[in-house]
Amino acid sequence: MSGRKKTKITKAERLKQLQAEEERRQKEEEEARAKYEKEEMEKLEIQRIEKEKWQQLEAKDLERRNEELEELYLLEGCFTEAEKLKRHIRLLSQWKHYIECDGTPDPSVSQEINTFISLWKEETNETFEEVIARSKLVLHLIEKLKLILLEMPSYDLQDKNIIQYHGSILELQELLHFKFNAATEILLREASTVADLDSGNMETVIQDENVTLYVWANLKKNPRYRSVRFSGTQIGFEIPRILAASDIAIRLLHTHYDHVTPLSTVPTLLQKHSSAITHLVKDEVKNVEAALSKEFQEEYKHRNSESQSIHEEEIKDEEQVDIEVPTSFVQEESEATKSELEMKLLRKTVSTAQLLLIDNAPEKPHLLEDNEVDMCQFTALGGVYHLDILELPPQCKPVKGWMIMEILKEGLQKYIYPPVTTEDFETEGAFPPIGVMLEVHENVIFFEDPLVARWDAEGKHWKTDGISNVFYNSKERLISFSLESLGPVTLIQDTHIHMPYQSWELRPLDVDKVLLTVTTVFTEIQIQIKEDLCLLDSVKLNNKKHSSILEGKWMTPISFIIALKETGLNIFPTEHSHFYVAINYKIPLVEMKAYRQMALLGSAFAFGWSKWNIKCDSKKVIFKVQYAEIYKTTLCSKRKGTQKLNECRPWFLLLKR
Repeated sequence: MSGRKKTKITKAERLKQLQAEEERRQKEEEEARAKYEKEEMEKLEIQRIEKEKWQQLEAKDLERRNEELEELYLLEGCFTEAEKLKRHIRLLSQWKHYIECDGTPDPSVSQEINTFISLWKEETNETFEEVIARSKLVLHLIEKLKLILLEMPSYDLQDKNIIQYHGSILELQELLHFKFNAATEILLREASTVADLDSGNMETVIQDENVTLYVWANLKKNPRYRSVRFSGTQIGFEIPRILAASDIAIRLLHTHYDHVTPLSTVPTLLQKHSSAITHLVKDEVKNVEAALSKEFQEEYKHRNSESQSIHEEEIKDEEQVDIEVPTSFVQEESEATKSELEMKLLRKTVSTAQLLLIDNAPEKPHLLEDNEVDMCQFTALGGVYHLDILELPPQCKPVKGWMIMEILKEGLQKYIYPPVTTEDFETEGAFPPIGVMLEVHENVIFFEDPLVARWDAEGKHWKTDGISNVFYNSKERLISFSLESLGPVTLIQDTHIHMPYQSWELRPLDVDKVLLTVTTVFTEIQIQIKEDLCLLDSVKLNNKKHSSILEGKWMTPISFIIALKETGLNIFPTEHSHFYVAINYKIPLVEMKAYRQMALLGSAFAFGWSKWNIKCDSKKVIFKVQYAEIYKTTLCSKRKGTQKLNECRPWFLLLKR
């Protein structure tokens, strides 16, 4: 029993246990505190080391950024050098034209172009073939003048030059059309000698790369012969009975160019402001030159006064040395300063012109009349079809081996249909519309059914009224319609049919050579850009390759843009495009700076569109950027098709503020 009883703990033992537990607790707390302090010290040390590394990286990044900014400033000097090179090329082209001495006039020189126009006006009795041969030179001169107006910077153009060039273009256009009319009159005078044996009427087709002439002369005046078809073509007319019984001729002059639509004007506000900047910097150049000259004179006087105390023989020698040394030194310094100021002049004028183009964005075109075609929204394609009803001139008659020909003083006259007064005719349907069938130019692509527009000579614009029964056969490329009265007509298409783009890519092919791919709803266009030239690489319609007359031809940017627009492949927005295309507005200055950086990095980086650009605000531009080395094998491969951006490695998003 006594063994089962528990031993009682004495008070001293209990105190001893409590003391041991307290010591153990304190020991554990001390160890935990020491461990915590150690971890904190290690954490602080790690933070200190990371902070030092970050500071070192920031210092290196700042140093690298300064170096990159210096490189960027050097690269941006390329824009000024490029403008200087363009000026040199323009001067060189003028000199090249001067030393060729081939007899062709310089269209920028008013005396030469006026002499050319006057001499050609004096030439008479030219056949249509002779006029066509001369027209090639005239078209070349007109194109050259238009390129001068488009390519030459606005700060290098003066108002008087613009007026002169526009006047020369209009005179050449009017003279060319006058010559075509005169040649047509000569052709119609001899219509009876080349009449068709079956129908008894005359029809003639003369084709050239720039002009095609279709002429039909109604010699028999058979009222039942109302359908006119030119042999070998689908082109023809359906004429009313009253015309089939009249002494008339019908002419279709298809010019593959457009000399009817008024020329676009060059804004003068930019020129005035740029010329003011130019004069200011030029004055600065003159002031520095005057200061250098004055400094040289003072230095020369100072040296001359010091040399008077020396022997006369030594004076002469020292004067020569003193004069030669400062002269050469000051001249070198003057040339260097002058060159620097000229670059400053060019830099200021270029930057001012770019900023003014942004600040002075054009307003929406003026209000249009009823049925007037907005030429900012539509583009005329395939040239102009000049449809005319002409009064048949007196025919030449053979008499005893001679040809007697009556020449009317008033020349070739148009037959008015319908007549101005119709009081002598009883029924309202006495003058029905004239049916016309035309072939669409083979080098033009219409992505939608073309619209037909007629020229309003009084209002000086294209209109869509007076045209009915329009039908377009896209397979045979034929369009038929009815006209109330004949005159110049053209086919128009929406200028912004390819806008906005679905995607775009810019990939380097070599140094100073890139490939631009633009994908739209209807087509995919690839353009090679090499230095200051452009080339159409390929065109795809509905994922099928389409052959174009422009493929493989290197052209200057302005000429290339014009040529693409004329074929219907217009992917180039104008200053009015934002009025007709729904876009995410961006500040023009931000866009301009982004374009400049892309141009500088185009040989080393590939760029692409980004869907996030639509979702960001107007102060930001987002697009994809990647080093070109990743695509070295892709760019050198000859695989068919274009590798999409999302099939490649991840792209970096570049945000431009």
